[in-house]
Amino acid sequence: MHDIVNADQAQAWNGLEGAHWARNQDRWNAVNEGFNEPLLDAAGISRDHRILDVGCGSGQTTRLAALRAPEGHALGLDLSAPMLAEARARAEGEGIANASFVQGDAQVFPFEAAAFDASISRYGVMFFADPVAAFRNIRRALRPGGRLAFVCPAEAGLNGWAAAVASLRDLLPVGDFGRPGLPGMFSLADADSIRTVLTGAGFTGIAVDRTQAYGAWGHGAEDAADFLLDSGPGRHLLAGADASARARARRTLTDHLRDHVTADGTVRLRSTSWLVTADRPVGPSDRP
Repeated sequence: MHDIVNADQAQAWNGLEGAHWARNQDRWNAVNEGFNEPLLDAAGISRDHRILDVGCGSGQTTRLAALRAPEGHALGLDLSAPMLAEARARAEGEGIANASFVQGDAQVFPFEAAAFDASISRYGVMFFADPVAAFRNIRRALRPGGRLAFVCPAEAGLNGWAAAVASLRDLLPVGDFGRPGLPGMFSLADADSIRTVLTGAGFTGIAVDRTQAYGAWGHGAEDAADFLLDSGPGRHLLAGADASARARARRTLTDHLRDHVTADGTVRLRSTSWLVTADRPVGPSDRP
């Protein structure tokens, strides 16, 4: 693996968190795939485009991008070896020969300059130690006129899974996990912060638009509660709790999720995200 500066993230995504996401890739895709089409449409992918997928995870968006560019190529980049192993296996199993995957840190990865026509990310750009440096490196990898498109969470209160976790505030140390600007999932939840970061990284034509989709979190409230509590935030919250508190938290979360069970038994929660696009400028304003 190439140089890593986001060491804590590398440890997490090559440990329990990465193993969990790799093992449950179909479930996480069911949660997030409502954003696939808006993301890929926003990227403006053509048949011969070269696409970089940042934080590709188990590679669903990379493979979909490759299918949109049958005469081009899609490269998925991620810190997580377990998830990349699943990505490669899925691409091979689906016969997608124009997708490849590499392990590395997008903040410092030695991309070939101007190698890509578009860069995409579905929830893979919120964890950089230095967001401006990371997006500057991604901009360098795009050709002049190349397009950046990514999806990241908007305000925590507008996301059903975050509201579900917040229902445990009286039982577990939920804290301010959803406050914009703090490291983690909601670090880019403020639209003005996104514009500031991307402007500082040298992008132009920045657009930040709110978009929503409903994701499937499980079949039945109990199943969805177990899945949420087995995720990284859930495990973190339960780590310091005794058996009684864990049991009460599970019951409380299950009760909260019962209100979101649809007619077919699926728990569906609304996710609210920013769909962000920006361009690498053309001409002398495109600084290194």
